[in-house]
Amino acid sequence: MPFANYKVPQGTLTAEQKEEIIHKTTDLFAHYFGEDVRPYTMVLVDEVVDGGWGRADETLTLAKMQQQQAPSD
Repeated sequence: MPFANYKVPQGTLTAEQKEEIIHKTTDLFAHYFGEDVRPYTMVLVDEVVDGGWGRADETLTLAKMQQQQAPSD
């Protein structure tokens, strides 16, 4: 059974965006493994609480991510 698990910061995706991720991921698995896997494909979209994840030994928050994305003058 194909399985995908996405972890995203809490509150960053709408219900419609999550549904789109589920549909597109299922389509991707069906494209590579054939239509027979579609009914058995599982996709989880988990929301991680702010500050509940990190990268490169740094705890990330939405505020830090937004600060990193802000254009520099």
